[in-house]
This record gives sequence, structure tokens and C-alpha cells, in this order.
Amino acid sequence: MSVKVGYRWHLRAVMAQRGLFQTTELVPLLAERGVRLSREQVYRLVTGTPQRLNLEVLAALCDILEVTPAELVEPYRASRKTRRDTGSSARPTPRRARIVPDTDG
Repeated sequence: MSVKVGYRWHLRAVMAQRGLFQTTELVPLLAERGVRLSREQVYRLVTGTPQRLNLEVLAALCDILEVTPAELVEPYRASRKTRRDTGSSARPTPRRARIVPDTDG
């Protein structure tokens, strides 16, 4: 059995708890801390889950929102069954149909 490790990004919820409801409100607050991001970049940061995150950005967000990184990023671990782990209950792999021309006419 393999293990899947991922994370949940809670920036939007934490912002709402702090009374920040518009993504554009973060732009000047980040700029005050030396982090220059466009409105579009901040929007994607708030509404999506980032694949990569600069530690300066994370530190600035923590300072602005007065939280720790653990309050923004929640790691999780879940087991994931692999094909070998599924045993006899695994569905067979479908086979492609072969079309044979009718020779009887």
C-alpha cells in the first residue's frame, strides 16, 4: 500500500476570520512587507492551492494575518490502494473491441 501525502490551503478561510474578504486587500499589505505580487497573482494565491510557495510570501501572510504556517497549510496523509493491493475485487481492465468485417455478405 502506498501513502498519499498532500495539504489543504486555508488562506481564504483565515482571511475571512480576520475580516479580509477581498483578495485585492492583500496586495498593499504584502507590499508593505516587501512582497510585490500582482492582483492576479494574489487572486490565484487566495482562491487556489499553490503548488509552490516562496517562504517570504508565507512569512508575510503569517505576519499580516497573525497566524502560524500551520494555520495556513494543513498537511494530511491518506493511504491509497494500488492495483496490487486491491486483490480479487479489482475490476478487469476493459479490452478494446475488434471489428471484423462481415464476409457472409
